[in-house]
Amino acid sequence: MTIHNIYIFDHKGGLLYYHEWNRIKQSGMTSEEEAKLMYGMLFSIKSFVNKISPIDTKEGFLYYKTSKYTLHFMETPSRIKFVLNTDNNAQDMRELLQQIYSQVFVEYVVKNPLSKLSEPIQSELFKTKLDAFVKQSPSFLAKPL
Repeated sequence: MTIHNIYIFDHKGGLLYYHEWNRIKQSGMTSEEEAKLMYGMLFSIKSFVNKISPIDTKEGFLYYKTSKYTLHFMETPSRIKFVLNTDNNAQDMRELLQQIYSQVFVEYVVKNPLSKLSEPIQSELFKTKLDAFVKQSPSFLAKPL
């Protein structure tokens, strides 16, 4: 299994954080354009799922899978959105996303008096802890040499 990258968006769609580990293909657009495109797609998929669902779902949209990768999605009660792209062998990354939120994001962003949840994350401690947390995950696999 391989984790490619992560996006963290605020409740208004602003990109708080982006990091990639094993991303091979680049999009060919700026990181700002890519983040806006990603958030727009998430907004549309969430809206579609909520409107078309035959039952009232609490969870709503959790992931989608293509022939090349899987996008895993989690939204917190405060509407912070976590997006993790993996290869298709990664199964149910919900637990990992919840751990990233509770053990890294809350600890090193929310509890940090210098952090503002409406601004991109600048904390080097957060970046280091997130990188180490993801790399120690059983789902992480470094690029083959």
